[in-house]
Order: sequence, then structure tokens, then C-alpha cells
Amino acid sequence: MHSEASAATALPAAEQAASEVARQLLIGQQHFSEGRIGPAIAAYRSGLDSAAIAGTSQIATEILAELHAKLGNAYMVGRQFGSATEAYRSALRLRPTLTTCWCNLGNAQLELGNVQAAVTLYVEALKLDAAHWPSLTNLAHALIAGRQFEMAKGLLTDLIAARPEEGRLHHQLGRVSFELNEMDAALAHFEAALKINPRDAESLYWTGAIRQKLDDTAAAQAAYAAAARIQPLIRRPAAKAPADFRVLALYAPFAGNTPAEYLFSDAAHDTDTLSLLDDSEIDIAGLGEVQLIVNLISDADQGGAVLPLAARLVASLGKPVINDPSRIARTTRDAVADLLPGIPGCRIPRIMRLAAGADVSAAALAELLPFSFPLLARPAGTHGGDDFERIADLESLARFLVQRADSDHYVIEYIDTAAADGYFRKYRFIFVGGKVLPYHLAIGADWKLHHDNTDMASHAWMQQEEAAFLNAPGSVFSAGNYGALEAIRERIGLDFFGIDCALDRDGNLVVFEVNASMLVHNDNPDFPYKAPAVQAIKQAFDEMLRERAGC
Repeated sequence: MHSEASAATALPAAEQAASEVARQLLIGQQHFSEGRIGPAIAAYRSGLDSAAIAGTSQIATEILAELHAKLGNAYMVGRQFGSATEAYRSALRLRPTLTTCWCNLGNAQLELGNVQAAVTLYVEALKLDAAHWPSLTNLAHALIAGRQFEMAKGLLTDLIAARPEEGRLHHQLGRVSFELNEMDAALAHFEAALKINPRDAESLYWTGAIRQKLDDTAAAQAAYAAAARIQPLIRRPAAKAPADFRVLALYAPFAGNTPAEYLFSDAAHDTDTLSLLDDSEIDIAGLGEVQLIVNLISDADQGGAVLPLAARLVASLGKPVINDPSRIARTTRDAVADLLPGIPGCRIPRIMRLAAGADVSAAALAELLPFSFPLLARPAGTHGGDDFERIADLESLARFLVQRADSDHYVIEYIDTAAADGYFRKYRFIFVGGKVLPYHLAIGADWKLHHDNTDMASHAWMQQEEAAFLNAPGSVFSAGNYGALEAIRERIGLDFFGIDCALDRDGNLVVFEVNASMLVHNDNPDFPYKAPAVQAIKQAFDEMLRERAGC
């Protein structure tokens, strides 16, 4: 009798809890549909709490799975991807046949950077429904993110055949073709996207970039200008919601820019990038409220025309700025050579700038050169090893300079930095706010060193030496060397920039290059030991932005 009475009194309570589960599901759906994500999450969680009180045996499996799945959707909108992952997994444990839930779980993993896991999850969804369109298109996106471009190309070609009117697919295939170095095909795909949607600003920006790469300057300028009229700001949302603050990044398509893809990744701030052209007319009011400006225009030679525009914009907005454009103007190679002399223990190669159209005959050069051969020469505004040579005599220098007579050139004093073992070493540090952080060490048998074209992947001793430098740079660079680096930071006056340098046999710091155009990235599969140093730079960059934004 006692157990029967208990069951009789418990049943209404279970029914009441089940009713509350259904009610909270409806409330959550209403909040979600009206954009109130926080209350939606609270309602779904309340429904799950009520289900726990009632006992899962009292609640239909379909209802519980729906609660978990919709909670996952709300977390996704709130950019809480870890919580979304757990919610979707809970739904799939209850109902493993939910195609959309497998797809959404893939989306959460993709947002978390787990690309291969996302691919696997989209495939699981497609096992249930081979025609599930969101899983197909998201799989293409994941393949692109995972740099599996040939597979992405095949899939996108099939998707376009099925739905040729979807401009986004043509756009994605254009990006894949670009990555495969199929420039004509890339242009054709972006043009197809623009035929479907003439206001596709993203395809216009890509068209401009490819035309610029192909040296079709007029067409590139036209594409960039058209894109800027449609969508002056390229938006990159924060990795969390709400964002802690908003950054306005200034970028110049036809000037050297700080590579920012990695620096702005997985950020707590929204980033809106504004493309500036020489004749840009900026609607200040249309830019909205920002807490911080990050000027990415970093090459004073290439950006000479647009840097004054960027400086005026910064002054008009009156917000804190990283890398003030007016200071970038002082970082040409010859200006840096003028800024840095007199630092103890620091050797600055002398530099002479030759204007385009100058007399570069051997006789004229003999009168001009302030230092002896061998020397280095390169066109102004170039980086890396292209068109950069060590030259042994006047006649060779004259032949080199006349090849690009329409460009200014730098003629640079050559300082031999080969170590006692015969190898050259080029160290890169990144200055972030008040910090000086190591980034890499390139070692090679040739004077012209770049980390990506050395043979370091084949030599364990080189990797061990680089790893030792990154882990303990103070064991290589003395207190005097660090004093020289600090003096350079003070004189350059930028918030974020890099230096390529060496040590001569007397232990002096030899400066090769100082500017804000240096690349920091985390794509180092052959050198995994670099990860902590790279991550330290990213963390310092994030902290600098947060501090300067006042957050």
C-alpha cells in the first residue's frame, strides 16, 4: 500500500516536470527567434534541469535531444563553441540520426580550429543524408581551411553543377584556384560570382588582389575602388560574444602592410579592416564607434601616398593608435640608417638612395659611392630576396640598376657576418609594446638568408640551435646586445615591428632591416619547437591591444 501511494503522488509531479520541460523549450525558441540569446540559453538549461528532476524516463527522447540541440544552436550564436560542442554531443547520444546536429557539431569544431574533426563530422552527416546541402557546403569550407585544395576544388565543381546560381560557391572556387596558383581560373570564378551578385564586395577585393599580383594595376585599382564603394569595411568578428572591444584596422592594397592574419586570429575583439586608396573619401560617421585603431600600412616606400591620408584619419577619429602612420613614414631603409647611428655595440650599414632616372653609369656611380665593393643593391619598397644582390664592381652595379630604371634603389654597405664555422645567421626579433621577443633564427651557407629557403629542415643541429635561441635568447645575445635592441625600439618609436639582425665576430649587433612589415605566423609544421615563441608574440600583441583599448 505504501509503495502504491508513493507512486500515485509521484506521477503528478513527473507530469508537472514534463510539462515544464515543454514550456521551457517553447520559451527558449521564442527568445532565440527574437535574438535574445542569453535568455534562450537560460530557458533551454532550465528545461534540462526540469527533465533531470522528472527523470529522463519520463521525458520523450525526442524532446530531450531537441533541447540539447537547440541549446547548442544558441551557444553557437553566442560564439561559445566549447559549450555548443557538448550540447550537440548530448543530443547525438540520445538521437544519433540527427543529420543537422552532426553538421552543426562540425561547425563548432571548425570554429574551434579542429579542421579534420569538422571534416569527419560533416562526412557523418552525409552518411545519413548524402544530399544534405549545409553539410556539403560546410565540408567544402573545411577542406579549404585544411588546405586540401584539390579535394575542395572537386567538391565545389560538383556543387556548382548542382546549383550554378549560388554565387558563394563560385567565390569559394575562385579562392581555391588562387591557392592552386590557377590565376586565370580564379579570375573567371570570381567574375562568375560577380555576374550573379554585382555587389559581391569580397569577390571584388579578391579580383583586385589577383590583378595586382598579375601587375595589371589599372584593373586592380578599379576592382578595389568598386569593392570599397560597396563595402568599405571588411568585418572579422571576435572569437567570443560579445566582443570585448572593436578595432579599426587600416590597410592599403597598393602598399606594404603588416601581415595580420595570425595576429588577428582567435581574438577577443571585433576587427573591421578599412581599405585605403590614394583618393579615398572616408565617411567618418559611417565607421561607427571604435576603441582602437591599428595601422597596418607598414612600408613607407610603397605607402608614401596613402600614409598622409591614414594619418589624417587617425587624427580625425581621436582614438588610441597602434603604429601611428606618421611614424611609419620614418622607416624607409635610408631613414632608419639615419635614425640609429651612435648606439653602443650596434653596427648600421651605410645606405645611399638613388632616385629613379638618376645617372647610373659606372662613371657617375664612381663619383657617388661612399663605400667600397662588394656592396648590396635592391629596388626601394622590396622585401625578401627578389631583386636583391651582392655586387662586386661598378660595371655590375650599373647593369643591375638600369634593369629597373623607373624605381628608386638602395645601395647598401656590405658587412660580412659569417661566423667562425663559415655559416651565416640571421636573427629576427619582434618588438611588441615594451617587449623584445625572439621569432626565428635562419642559418645558411649563403649571405642572403630567409628562413623559408634555408636547408634547416634537413639539419638537426640547425634546428637545435634555433630552438636554443628561442628558448633562451639571452644565452646568445648579451646584455649589451639587448641594450642596443632597446635603444632601437626607442628611436623607431613604433608599437609593433621587427628587426632582422646578426652578430659579428666581435659580438656587435649588425642591423639588416627594421620595419613593421615582417611576417609572424604559426604555420611551422617542420619546426614545431617554434610554437611557444610564436604564441608569446601573439599573446603580447593581444595584451597590447587590450591595454591600449582601455579594457
